[in-house]
Amino acid sequence: MADKEVTYDIFPNGQGFYANCDGHHVGQITFVRIGSDKIIIDHTDVSDKYRNAQIGLNLVRCAANLAREQKRKVITMCPFAAAIFGRYPEFDDVRFLHTR
Repeated sequence: MADKEVTYDIFPNGQGFYANCDGHHVGQITFVRIGSDKIIIDHTDVSDKYRNAQIGLNLVRCAANLAREQKRKVITMCPFAAAIFGRYPEFDDVRFLHTR
């Protein structure tokens, strides 16, 4: 897996990102927009074969970067995304509620 390139593409409806490797979806993150200033990350999933390859972290980064571009704050209802937000201070600027 380490030598294969993973790409991240936004869903056609704009409410999530796919992680793709060798033409296959290997992970995804989904979210919904709330009003004009928030998104809720509600699900993150990575294929077992690709776990521990930072794909989940990068999917969360994709959603956070989109939130930054759109001047939104992020609410993490997905346990994985919530854990990532709690572990990495790089997400503090888009976190809706600061619990640190």
